[in-house]
Order: sequence, then structure tokens, then C-alpha cells
Amino acid sequence: MANQANNSCKVAIIGSGFGGLGMAYSLRKSGIDSIVILEKADDLGGTWRENTYPGCGCDVPSHFYSYSFESHYSWEWRYAKQSEILKYQHHIASKYDLEKHIRYRTEVTSTAYDDARAVWVLQMKDGSTLEAESVVSAVGQLHQAAYPKIAGREKFKGAAFHSAHWDHSFDLKDKKVAVIGSGASAVQFLPEIAKTVKSLELFQRSPGWTFPKAEKKLSNFELWLFNTFPILHTLDRLRIFLFIETLAKAYNGNKPLLWLVTALSKLQMRWQVRDPELRKKLTPEFAIGCKRLLLSNDWLPALTRSNVDVVVDAVTEITETGVRTADGKLHEVDAIIYGTGFAATQFLTPMRVTGRNGRDLHTDWAKGASAYLGMAISGYPNFYVLYGPNTNVGAGSIIFMLEQQQNYIAKLMKQRVQNNWRSIEVTAAAQARYKNEMDSRSAETTYSGDCQSWYKTAEGVNTNNWVGSMVEFRRRCAEPIAEDFQSEKASTAAA
Repeated sequence: MANQANNSCKVAIIGSGFGGLGMAYSLRKSGIDSIVILEKADDLGGTWRENTYPGCGCDVPSHFYSYSFESHYSWEWRYAKQSEILKYQHHIASKYDLEKHIRYRTEVTSTAYDDARAVWVLQMKDGSTLEAESVVSAVGQLHQAAYPKIAGREKFKGAAFHSAHWDHSFDLKDKKVAVIGSGASAVQFLPEIAKTVKSLELFQRSPGWTFPKAEKKLSNFELWLFNTFPILHTLDRLRIFLFIETLAKAYNGNKPLLWLVTALSKLQMRWQVRDPELRKKLTPEFAIGCKRLLLSNDWLPALTRSNVDVVVDAVTEITETGVRTADGKLHEVDAIIYGTGFAATQFLTPMRVTGRNGRDLHTDWAKGASAYLGMAISGYPNFYVLYGPNTNVGAGSIIFMLEQQQNYIAKLMKQRVQNNWRSIEVTAAAQARYKNEMDSRSAETTYSGDCQSWYKTAEGVNTNNWVGSMVEFRRRCAEPIAEDFQSEKASTAAA
């Protein structure tokens, strides 16, 4: 546990998920040890701590959903479940002695840059403060549950909860349940609860493309092979990497690959949904990749169950007893579960960030978030964002992307120390050039298609997804480009 009495440090990291833990590892590897990780909860893990709904797991194979410095982990599942991923994060914190840096139950409400002293002052919910020379936000994109704007939502008298805040005390057995939303979380929990509920109505705004998932628990023999011959683990990680990079090309303008992936998805749909009317309801009208691809073998079969109904009429109101749709019908239920995802485009909310000369980050980002390489923002010296704008991957592992960012930020901080810089920040020109590039390249991808997704703002701007390969992102994060940053010498400031 970090020393609670110490109210200053070199680097403050906000969040203890994969972003925060990996950032602390990279900093310590670079020789920076004066680190405090601020965590609002009483345990580490980020989204994998908070999401505990039935069936919760990863849609990236385990051997690639791991840090490169701790890749030979003995995963039990091809696609790890939530509890196993959380266990891996605890393993990382323990093995690399990172937990001593964490301050639990410490929620940051604001952070402001003091230009006169070149320090960031972080304000906590409990009234305490911390001063840091540099700040790294590792709060991620998928941490704020998004609820739909439906009239009467607060009137419902039954059980109602979001998938990210699952109510495990409520027994769904033999209950009539409404599920609002059909995103990635719903795809995982609906097949699980459909087995026990009396009836389930899925209120679907728009369907998503699905793709088969080679999900299985590894046998004892397979585990022995991977643990005895680490090269097999490495080769499997490479295999996954190459497959995902190929899939990403389909999203980024390769039409033959897009056609192939679409054909395979349609084949799965035809095989698992024999009813043509239901199949029509579940077939999207937009290109694959416009919304997140849904990896599942169980989702479509679950929707064909006799106790499950797919409702495509728009939800107009929630009453005391159920859900009313545009056709006037009241669907009476015992429970409503919101599978409506996260407010992913509202980066860093609700934390307030004030930069140089009183600049407010949320005001700067009012028309869409942008950051140089998704990490650095002009006007906010010594401040960095992990899993920031345009760093999510439609196909890939966010941990791979995070590692590139973490190493890059560590290099910038090390350069600052070695050169005795008071501050370092990206230039406005470099950030604007990067934003224009992201906007231009996004137009050539399926992410800018005609669909509603958490990748885009209400105005249709892709602020979330990276628009190239993971290899390209690694190359661009290999070394900071000196011309893209401006620095101030500490000695000059003192004079």
C-alpha cells in the first residue's frame, strides 16, 4: 500500500486496471519509482472488477489478451472468463510488486495544472489532495454505464439494473425479464439467463453482426503442453495476432476481406437461425465493423428458444409494470436488465481536468475528443491519457495497444528527467495534424458507416477506434518525435 501520508509524487496514475498496472510497470522499468496509483474502489481490476454479469468474459483469445512481459500465463480458457482475468491482474500486481503503489478507496474528482509550480494538483472525493509532476489517466473507455433516455425509467417497480452493476441478490429463475440492448454484454449474459427465466423479451434497437467463437476450456494435456513448451504459447500468441490483424484489414477498407467476413457471418446466421422472419430481424443493414462484431456461438441459438422473443418496435416508455413499445403494447415484466453499454465517447467524465491558463478539457472536447496518438493533449503539460481517443481496436487486443502507449509515455517522462525539463507537451500543430489524419482515414473504414455505435459521437465522428493495424501503431509509438513536442527547461523557469 502506498504511504497515505505522502501527498506528493513524481507520477500519479488514475485507475488500477490493465492501463494503470502496465503504466506502473513501464515507469519502474524506466527507473521512475515515485508512483501513486489512485483507485476509487477497494480492489484493482477496472472493468474486469466491475463487470460480473453471468457469462462475462473476453472476446480476445487469452494468449493475446495479456501483457507481453507476462505472456506465458497458464490460462484455463481459450477466451478467459471475468474471474480468470481478474486473477491475472492480481498476479501481475503481486509478481511485479505494484500493489504497494495503489491507494484504494481514493476517487479523483478533479486535477488542475499549477503553471507557476509546474505540478498537477489532484482533488479527491474525500477532500484530500495529491500533487504530482505528471499525471496519467488510466480510467479507460468502458467504465461509465450508459442508460437509455426512456421516459418513465425511474417508475418501474420491479428489479432494474445495468449489466455493469449486476444485482446478484435478485433471483431470475422463473421470472419474466426484459433485456434492453443487444450489444456485446447482452450477447454474453442473455444466453446464460435464458436457461432459467420464465420468459425473456429482447428489445433490440438494431442488430449486430455475429461471428463464431472458438471457445473452450483447455484440457489438462493442452495446459501441460503450453506450460512445458513455452514456444507453443508464443507461437499461438503470434497466430492470434496475425489472424486479428487480417480481420482488421476488412474494417479498414479491404473489400475482398470484408466480403469474406460478411459471408461467414451470414453463414452462421443461416445455420443457427432457421426461421426466416427471425433471421430478418437479426440481420444488420450496415457493414461489418460499423458496430462491434459479436463473437458468440450461443447468442443466436438463445434467441430461437421458445421462451425468448425479439422485439424490434421502439421502446417509448417504461411504466410501473413493464415496457411499452411504439405499437402501444405494454410488455409486463418482473425485471428489466439494461445491456446498453457504456458512455465510451465521454472520455474521463465525470473527472474535471484543468490545464494551462485554466483550460477545461471537457470544453475542449465538447465536439469530440482528440489526442496526439491518443495520449497527449496540447495545453495540458505532463498529462497523458491511456486508452484515449482513437486507440480502441475493432479487431485486436487493447492490452497490446496499451503497452505501446505505456512505453511511449515512460520514454517521454524519462526524457523530461534526463533533460531537466520543467514541462513537456505536444504542440497544437502536431495534435491538429493527427486529428485531421484520423478523421480522413476514418472515412475509409467501416467505423464511419451508417449505424449507431459507441465508436462515434452523436455527430458521427469516430473518436474511439484506431484506423490502422496494430503493427502501425507500435511503429508510431516506438520513439517520440522531438519536433511534435515543446518543452521548457526547469532552470529557465526558475530564472
